[in-house]
Amino acid sequence: MKILKAALFCGAFALSTPAMAQPEGFETGPVFEDFGPKAAVQTDDPLAKGSRFQIAFDVAKKANPGSLNRTIESAARFINMHVAAGVPAENIRLAIVVHGGASVDLTRQDIYGARNEGTRNGSADAIAVLQKHGVAFHLCGQSAAAYKIASADLLPGVKMDLSAMTAHALLQQQGYTLNPF
Repeated sequence: MKILKAALFCGAFALSTPAMAQPEGFETGPVFEDFGPKAAVQTDDPLAKGSRFQIAFDVAKKANPGSLNRTIESAARFINMHVAAGVPAENIRLAIVVHGGASVDLTRQDIYGARNEGTRNGSADAIAVLQKHGVAFHLCGQSAAAYKIASADLLPGVKMDLSAMTAHALLQQQGYTLNPF
């Protein structure tokens, strides 16, 4: 009976755990080789060679402990797919505004680990790589206060703003549009 219960548990666990492999037809690159998978798509309206993007991504949902935050990966996917489609990387400017539970995803390993049973911050490496490619990270100061996160607790390069609402308003004034996903 114990073996049957163990087998049922393992089977249920395997079905509930997402596969680590990318979906068929998706690959990383050309900018980020370790994350940000995209699929090649034959579009009806090809992008103009001089296309420019200034987009803000909004992140409120925390990543599963040890995993890369899905919205942060979406920003990498956006860059990968558009560069692959012929948009020069220098024509893509992204900002990621983080608030709510996702705030902890922007913290240094010691802070993150203390709040996640010693688990490694699965977003930290991607954040550093994205920053090297000009992606700006903004943390909502109101969420930081609620989650007791000080500026000194943040990963290098992350900016603390008065609020996520303020960050989005200022980014819009600078010509950024809001990514709806």
